[in-house]
Amino acid sequence: MKKNMFIYITSFLCGMSVMGVELSATRLLAPYFGTSSIVYTVVIGLIMIAMSIGNVLGGRSADKHNDLGRLFKMLWVAALWVAVIPLVGKYVIALSALAMAWLLPSNLLVAGSVLSCLLVFSAPLLILGMVSPYLVKLGVKDMEKSGRTTGEIYAASTIGSIIGTFIPTFLTIPYIGTLKSFLVFALSLNLICLYYFISTKKGFVKGIITTVLTAAFLIMPFKTSYAFWTDVVLEDESLYNYLQVAEKDDSVILSTNVAFGVQSIYRRDRILSGYYYDYALMSPLMLRDGSTEKPLDILVLGMGTGTFAKECKYFFPNSNITGVEIDEKIVDLSKEYFQLTDEEATVYVNDGRTFLSSPQAGMYDIILCDAYHDITIPFHMATTEFFSEVKEHLKPDGILMVNINMRSSNTTEITDYLTNTLKTKMARVYKYDIPGITNTLCYSSDDTGCLQNLEDNISMLDDDSPLIILANRVLNGYSEVTGTQYVLTDDLAPVEVLGQKLLNDVVEESLDYFKRELEGSENGMLDIFNMLS
Repeated sequence: MKKNMFIYITSFLCGMSVMGVELSATRLLAPYFGTSSIVYTVVIGLIMIAMSIGNVLGGRSADKHNDLGRLFKMLWVAALWVAVIPLVGKYVIALSALAMAWLLPSNLLVAGSVLSCLLVFSAPLLILGMVSPYLVKLGVKDMEKSGRTTGEIYAASTIGSIIGTFIPTFLTIPYIGTLKSFLVFALSLNLICLYYFISTKKGFVKGIITTVLTAAFLIMPFKTSYAFWTDVVLEDESLYNYLQVAEKDDSVILSTNVAFGVQSIYRRDRILSGYYYDYALMSPLMLRDGSTEKPLDILVLGMGTGTFAKECKYFFPNSNITGVEIDEKIVDLSKEYFQLTDEEATVYVNDGRTFLSSPQAGMYDIILCDAYHDITIPFHMATTEFFSEVKEHLKPDGILMVNINMRSSNTTEITDYLTNTLKTKMARVYKYDIPGITNTLCYSSDDTGCLQNLEDNISMLDDDSPLIILANRVLNGYSEVTGTQYVLTDDLAPVEVLGQKLLNDVVEESLDYFKRELEGSENGMLDIFNMLS
């Protein structure tokens, strides 16, 4: 192979690996820190810093040593580092999150993701940043063509980066997962190093060993779990989420986060879940003539695996339920693990807001917006413009509900913003903090008598109906939202910053609790671990 062609291929593969590792890094961090733009900003920013430092060091090293062998030795180290990430990455990230939660609970999201990126990704990407200036130095022999050669080297790297952007998102992550995605890029770097080692007859033994091992782990059914508990029956990834299904004696649970949060639940032994879905069942009873036999058209934006649909179909059997879920794999899981049937709901795979503009969208008595995951809120489904579109599909005096997944006793900003934004479109907005969990459920309607409807309709239920207890809790614990000073718009919706503040408060509250438990414990940390297990 001609020297310049070899240099171009090296530049191409390194550029591809940079973007491949960068995109895979965001997925590796997602189960621990979420998928907000804050995490993406941290990853992109730190990688650019590492690459910049690598550019400087690579240029200086090339001037000093002018040795291609030195570059490939460092590139081999980067390949080895990337190959090891699937084995140790989750432990480093989990320990980083734990350390920052203890040391800097007021800024966990940024501090934890920064420390994780520094420890796991900065070294190999710094080395990859050294490649381009090194190759330019060694590839330019004719000064009259130096501009052309330099441009071609950087073009090869850029083309590689473009391809490396698409490979993880559309090929490797959906089909072989994040962990093996790292192995794909580690293997590409190992192969180019191996070619150099063999062609120069120096260091080819170590090149062969690492290439074979990386390829073996890539081909083998190798998998290491993100989570640390043992009741997980399925762990998978989709275009949008990390997915974890846990199976217990009486229930099946879907989570999209290692640390906390139940995204969906199916109870084998009873209908009610014990979560916010039960309180969402109050919405049909807030309608005029809210008989349990009344035909209802219901829309769920953020269907999950259909917990609310199953409950609603049981208590209101004449309901016609439409669900919208952006993640097709979650829809598949709803049928495989959560027993959702076609009779219970018609499910469309689509973004919630996009669906509202589609021909499939109709008019509904009840709309539930359940698209917020822990602190990760899709901003385009939290604005005045969004709620305007939702209202266009709400029948007169219908009920629009919004589930807010997390709350803190110290910070109410994110709840205030969402409820105030909702209030700009609906005549009545009521919020209810669900006891025992961190969800706040918002009920809204243009029917000013919707709460009176609830009182009237529960009087017609059977005395032993569990809905009566739930309704009385809501009637005795709700608060009305009257303010409209905090409003989210498509132009200005700082949901990531608000979510970060909320997470910091939740972490501080949890740490205070564990510290109090630790102070009063006879066995110290052992009791804390037993409590968590």
